[in-house]
Amino acid sequence: MYLPRQLISHLYLQLLRSHHPLSPPVLILVALEPDALCACRILTALLKRDYIPHKIHPVAGYGDLARAGEELVRPMQTINGGSGGVVVCLGVGGLVDLGEILNLNNAEDGVEDMGGIEIWVFDARRPWNLGNVFGGQAGLGQAMAEIDVNARRRGRGVEKGCITPAYTSKNGGIVVFDDGDIQEELSNERDAFYALLEMPEVDDDDASDDGSVIGDDGDMASGSKKRKSWSGREDEDESEDEAGPPRQRKRSNSGSSLVSSPSRRRTAINSSNSSRSPTPTSDSPSPAEPEQPSARSLKRRLLRLKRKHETVLQKYYSAGTSYSEPISSLLYSLASELGREDNDLLWLAIIGASSLELSGRTMSGVGISNTSESGGSAGWGGQRGEHIRQILRDEVHRLNPPDPFERDRDIRGEINGVIPTTARSPTDTSIRLSPEPRFLLVRHWSLYDSMLHSPYLATRLHVWTENGRKRLHKLLAKMGVSLSQCHQNYTHMDMELKRVLRGRLLKYAPMYGLDGLVPPEPSGGYASSREGWGFVRCWGWKACLSATDVGVIVGAMLEVGPHEASGAWDVKRLPRPRGSNDDPESSGGPGESDLASLLPRFWSAYDALSLTSESPTLLMESLPLAQHLHRAILRTGTSLLSKHQIRHLRAFRIAVVKDGPDVKLFTNPGALTKLALWIAEAIKVQEREKGDSVKIGRKRAAGTPLVLAGLDEDRDLYVVVGTGGGGGVIDFAAMSKRQEERRHKKEAREKKQKEKEERRARRAAERAVQEDDDDEEEESEESDSSSESESEDEDPRGKKNLLRNRFGIAFQEVVQETNARVRIDSFDHCVVEVQKDDLGGFLEALSFRSVVG
Repeated sequence: MYLPRQLISHLYLQLLRSHHPLSPPVLILVALEPDALCACRILTALLKRDYIPHKIHPVAGYGDLARAGEELVRPMQTINGGSGGVVVCLGVGGLVDLGEILNLNNAEDGVEDMGGIEIWVFDARRPWNLGNVFGGQAGLGQAMAEIDVNARRRGRGVEKGCITPAYTSKNGGIVVFDDGDIQEELSNERDAFYALLEMPEVDDDDASDDGSVIGDDGDMASGSKKRKSWSGREDEDESEDEAGPPRQRKRSNSGSSLVSSPSRRRTAINSSNSSRSPTPTSDSPSPAEPEQPSARSLKRRLLRLKRKHETVLQKYYSAGTSYSEPISSLLYSLASELGREDNDLLWLAIIGASSLELSGRTMSGVGISNTSESGGSAGWGGQRGEHIRQILRDEVHRLNPPDPFERDRDIRGEINGVIPTTARSPTDTSIRLSPEPRFLLVRHWSLYDSMLHSPYLATRLHVWTENGRKRLHKLLAKMGVSLSQCHQNYTHMDMELKRVLRGRLLKYAPMYGLDGLVPPEPSGGYASSREGWGFVRCWGWKACLSATDVGVIVGAMLEVGPHEASGAWDVKRLPRPRGSNDDPESSGGPGESDLASLLPRFWSAYDALSLTSESPTLLMESLPLAQHLHRAILRTGTSLLSKHQIRHLRAFRIAVVKDGPDVKLFTNPGALTKLALWIAEAIKVQEREKGDSVKIGRKRAAGTPLVLAGLDEDRDLYVVVGTGGGGGVIDFAAMSKRQEERRHKKEAREKKQKEKEERRARRAAERAVQEDDDDEEEESEESDSSSESESEDEDPRGKKNLLRNRFGIAFQEVVQETNARVRIDSFDHCVVEVQKDDLGGFLEALSFRSVVG
């Protein structure tokens, strides 16, 4: 089931009304990522205000999710002695069947029973598991022939998976919170899902195995026994007239006979000789009576319809992964609907949205942002992302009205583009808009270090080379910033220099290909949109942090750890429960869980996002951690590029991090992904400057996808991440695969056309006019379906023309077809673990796969 955006507070208000002191606590399962942490903070703030007890449980991957289902969720079921309750999944489980992975589908007498458990799913990952979106209801497994499914769903307040205001939480189920995508974009998938659900079971084998016949009105009859039809009536047994012409009997490949209906036989006989009058019989039909098609013809139609619906769902699943609206933004919408929004919750939503760009989560999956050339906080989401950021800017203006006594100073500061570094007063905790340049931690580093470690600037100036460092020095010299000044902490720089910094960047940055280094000048007055501007919050004289700063620090806390001591890497890890890819033959032995080592990181990051006054203190204490991570990214990326250790395979580039001082740092998927994005951005800029870009349609494709592997010596495996290019990539494997598919489909169509012509010639010889009409109808349907497939081939990237990250699908295909010991456990399916000895064979098989689509 899914809850539409306009009813986002419906379930929460029901929980609030039904809550009592004996109610079980709400269980919150949280992914270990900044956006999910911010969403968790917003939700727990709402629950605390309403005195609803809750329990937070972090999950690192699907193995930990399955364990949480066994140890925490199943005991809550009424059939297991519990009292039911609500389980909230934040950034968890949107891509998989939650009922299956949590082991909650207890079917008795054909009816699924969730045991009073209601699961709320907030996840920005796409594609959705359509079983959760349009299914997930208790009792959905009842026999379709016995009940009117649509009527029952409407009675429960659910219409084709969509929850209506009449819905009440009684029997439990899986509820996906829709951010608008489902209602706006998944209408075809919804129709296909329910058409398949309500369709009678039909195999690809010939229909003559059971002699079933489906009439025009939808009734199903069997040649051997009576069975209940879709409409609840029973069809009578039909017997075959053995004395009939030979053409009345048709045989399937298995030898069983398909029998035409009596009326159809008689009409065919009468029409074979129109000059003679029909033999008078008492049950002879009227000439105008429509003739029922044969069972074989109806079976073919049903199979074509089934394949058509399955193709719609398969196309949705095979498009690749992407990311939609941040779940922290969705939770803020819930707080706003409840009238609970304030500056603290707004700040958490802003941090969650800002963190998506840092981790490369775009509308085309994990990869380089499409809008990386834009100024300021350009990042995920394209126009929709900018629309959400503009809503957040409007909320900032609404909840932080300017002080009448300070209004003129604030307006002058914004017009001049001065980056705020201090609060207005000792008690100032307001949120402000700021024309943030794309420098990293500029308030907490020197200007030189901030520019040097900025992924945007470093990759475009080629700072891994000597000439690149000289270009950076020349840029600073043109702006009138001496090396002694730029090596000082930014807050200690000359005030006049900070006032003119933005103007000089706008003037000189385009000379070095840095057009998007700072947001452009506002086109309107004070109330203009401030497109590309960032967000800053101060806590009196304690600290002043931008939302991007907080996202960088929290991400580093999760990826590096709360402590940098050498023993932090040797924390004992608990065994991971076996999964589908976790047996000794497929993964080289029992898996190991990272949750024990990640728990301290999770709770440190959770405390750092506290809504109390201690929050900035904890963030500032972890600031060196973020600086250490990005120094390591620059060192390792520089080493790989300068030593030419990045190879180009057929479908992607590949690099391996297996030595150096920072090798252990990149055993964490999040840190490895950030390094991969840094390298991919550098390669993209290099290719564009060399003029190696290739046009695909109207888009320029700069670069290919990148696979980066980090060696984990302790576990004798490689952590592998595959990043796309945000719509600007060339996937030669995908292109050749599409060409091959078009060729096969063309050959299949030609073969079908030849077979149809042969059948038409035989039927013309037998002068079966009605049969010819049916064949023409089938031919038109087949031509329509073939034309649809051709049109789909012409635009394989979908309506939005995005090349999405398909590494997760490619990884699954390689695992199924090779003996490589691979473990896929991350919620980001583009991250896998491969045994050290199997990496070569794994990459070789992967190079022949389509990794973007």
